[in-house]
Amino acid sequence: MANILVVDDEMGIRELLSEILGDEGHVVATAENAQQARELRAAAKPDLVLLDIWMPDTDGVTLLKEWQRDGMLTMPVIMMSGHATIDTAVEATRIGALNFLEKPISLQKLLKAVQQGLTRGQEVTRIASMPVRAPIATTDSHHLPQDKVLPTSSSQMYPPIASTPLMSADTQFFTASFELPLREARDAFERAYFEHHLGQEGGSMTRVAEKTGLERTHLYRKLKQLGVEPGKIAKKGV
Repeated sequence: MANILVVDDEMGIRELLSEILGDEGHVVATAENAQQARELRAAAKPDLVLLDIWMPDTDGVTLLKEWQRDGMLTMPVIMMSGHATIDTAVEATRIGALNFLEKPISLQKLLKAVQQGLTRGQEVTRIASMPVRAPIATTDSHHLPQDKVLPTSSSQMYPPIASTPLMSADTQFFTASFELPLREARDAFERAYFEHHLGQEGGSMTRVAEKTGLERTHLYRKLKQLGVEPGKIAKKGV
């Protein structure tokens, strides 16, 4: 069971999504505009948000930017629209939206997107709750074994992304500098994520789209935005 916030100015859509998600065992709160969504987000952190793009007071993309700016984009957000362009969907994804659903939304796509969003949210929460190893208290390197000398700067502890492999096919670990701005770190992760799956699927866009839960057109746009070239990755066998 999860707490899901549905934001849409159309009453019929709010009621329909509430009924469907309620039947799946989720607790659903609804907002008909951005102001109500702000209040509900501030009152209780939802596990997932379904956010309409076109709303009368503040559009969904602007609200998404606001949450991202204020550090409140801590939950997966799935955008919804019946009139949005591909560019709008790509922009929302770049800001931090997890997925985009085009209206009218099929039941199968809705439930699949919600499940993926909740799974992603649980993974992020688990990673965030993992203990971080504290640095050794002393700064006197003479009392340490030669191979245990402490780094003299944070850049040595967290190598810059340009000189560090993003993901190993063997370990499947992602490595990036903690000194990066959030947006650059997210782009680096997404680039490594898609390169990994493209390598696994031999560059097949169809299989990668199915595996990542993205529409092919959305996937093409995303890869172009990140500078990922499927053809080159397929040849390398990443």
